[in-house]
Order: sequence, then structure tokens, then C-alpha cells
Amino acid sequence: MLVATILHAKGRDVATIRKERSVADAVAMLRERGIGALVVTSSSSPVEGMFSERDIVRALATHADKVLDLKVAELMSTDVTTCGEDTSVTELMGLMTSHRIRHVPVVEDGTLRGLISIGDVVKARLDELEHEKKELLDYVSAR
Repeated sequence: MLVATILHAKGRDVATIRKERSVADAVAMLRERGIGALVVTSSSSPVEGMFSERDIVRALATHADKVLDLKVAELMSTDVTTCGEDTSVTELMGLMTSHRIRHVPVVEDGTLRGLISIGDVVKARLDELEHEKKELLDYVSAR
């Protein structure tokens, strides 16, 4: 299974934010959309960074009550792992595991095409296993 298959099922909508925005704005977007991460974009780059719930939690330890006044740029992760639509889900799982990340932007030809979360990967694998189970049961029943 390829990343393109997951994007086809879940859609290509990606929540993005600019690095100049406040952490308070980012937190509001995360809450409103019920998501765990935002892709930080700029006019010169489709993926300049990632801003996630983890960034907020880590910042609370050092900035306490001032966290919401900071800019996204001050907390975002800039070392972003991306993948393409032709990346296999197995390869994507390896990337997520080795880099200890939960969200991977999908970039093709310099354009942000989607975002895959660990939850998307788990759902895709469960759907795939359920399909294989059904095929095996149908095969065994036909004998």
C-alpha cells in the first residue's frame, strides 16, 4: 500500500500556519480542528517546520505561563521528515519509528500534498488486515 492510497481515503486537507503567528493562535487551530499538529509553511517553502502538541508540552516546562505569547517559530520543529505519494506504508512506518514522529507531510514536486498521521497509518493497516482476513475466509470457505 502506498501513501497515495491513504490520502485518497482521508483527503488532502492540511492545516497550516505561518511561523509569525502566536502559539495561542496555533493552539486554537489545533483545538478547533481536533488535530495534533500543524504544518508551518511560508511563501518560499511548502514545509518550513512542524508545530505539534509535543512542542507545546515541552515549552511549558521552560516558559510556563508565557507559552501562549510566543511565536510558532520559537517552538516549531525545523528538522522535518517528509515523504512522497509513492512511499510505501511500510517505509513510512519505518520513518515514523526511527525518527520518533507522529506526523509526516507529503510533498511532491515542491508542493504540500497532504499530511499522514500515525493514526492514519494504523487505520490503513487495520483496513488492509481486515480485507486480507476476509479474502482468506472466503478462500477457506470455498474449499
